[in-house]
Amino acid sequence: MITIGRLADYAGVTTKAVRHYHERGLLPEPGRDSSGYRRYTAQHAIDLVKIRTLTAAGVPLARIKGLLDADEDTLAAAIAEIDDDLEDRIEQLRRTRDQLAQLRGGDRLFVSPEVAGYLDELRELGVSERHLRLERDGWILMQTASPEDAARWIAEKRDLLADPEFRALCLEHDVAYDWSPDDPRLPALAERTRSWFAGRAEPQALGNPDIARLAAQSLPGGSSPAWERLARLMERP
Repeated sequence: MITIGRLADYAGVTTKAVRHYHERGLLPEPGRDSSGYRRYTAQHAIDLVKIRTLTAAGVPLARIKGLLDADEDTLAAAIAEIDDDLEDRIEQLRRTRDQLAQLRGGDRLFVSPEVAGYLDELRELGVSERHLRLERDGWILMQTASPEDAARWIAEKRDLLADPEFRALCLEHDVAYDWSPDDPRLPALAERTRSWFAGRAEPQALGNPDIARLAAQSLPGGSSPAWERLARLMERP
């Protein structure tokens, strides 16, 4: 007859693990002797070694109880099933690692390569991280709700970004986010923007205009008092 400490040492586990196996119903808990100690037998030691071995092999605790006294064929079939489950988990972990690797690439996990390239161009141009985040989140919404619109718009956007005046306007609009709505520079910026767009063909209409409204309403920081006034100024004839 041995104590819980010696039993744990013999099986190479902790006393906490032994108590946990008691709680899970895997290892019967003996009664106390006249001294108040629980005394374990050789059978407890054998069962504990089996539990430890199955646990180390990756067998879930919920499956172990039914395997302790299983015959050879039943045990072999159960182990094969558990092995298949582990293969599935390993494959899922591989996919997760692939996704983490993509995350290291920044925006490319969330948006198309074309949008990611456009965001890289904006980053090289020197726009703020706030502006990049708003652009990225807007494209995520667009690509999800209307992939066709997203594909058309990103082609147009990348064409526009090749124009030096458009690039300059992008930078100034980005900076204007933090201006006061009464800033005297806003009317001039609105006029420059209107003039530039007046010389270009109308952008393609959205096949799903609801997505633009959703983006405007749901993106945190999607506008500012200065940008709202700028939009009103640009609407004037």
